[in-house]
Amino acid sequence: MFKNLYVIVILCLWVVSCDYDQPKKPENLISSDKMADVLYDLYVLNAAKGVNRKLLEANGVIPETFILSKHNIDSLQFAESNMYYAFDTDAYSAIVMQVKTRLEKEKKTFVALEEKESLEAKRVRDSLSMIKAKQKNSILKLKKK
Repeated sequence: MFKNLYVIVILCLWVVSCDYDQPKKPENLISSDKMADVLYDLYVLNAAKGVNRKLLEANGVIPETFILSKHNIDSLQFAESNMYYAFDTDAYSAIVMQVKTRLEKEKKTFVALEEKESLEAKRVRDSLSMIKAKQKNSILKLKKK
């Protein structure tokens, strides 16, 4: 019993004694706005990868490499910047909220576009149905004569 208590006390002391220093600011720190752009692209491309991975592979797109080259950064620069921002939870939260806001805005745009296309497709189907009905009626009239 005392052995277990001793181990728990030692573990608690060890956890409390751990000193987490903020990582040093990287020399090539990505600005918070650019970091938001990179994270936005990562989220979008990861979603696309989840939807149709084979299409991305067929076109030779490697998501992480594509995004890093698009923003002209390397993986080490991204990793260091991400670690630096992640340690400062307020700054990272602000970046993530900026990305979330942008994603929600884009979603609204695409939902509206989808609804517009759906209405247009319904109009086309209705028009085709009316044309077919008129043709059918005209054929029936011709048969009666």
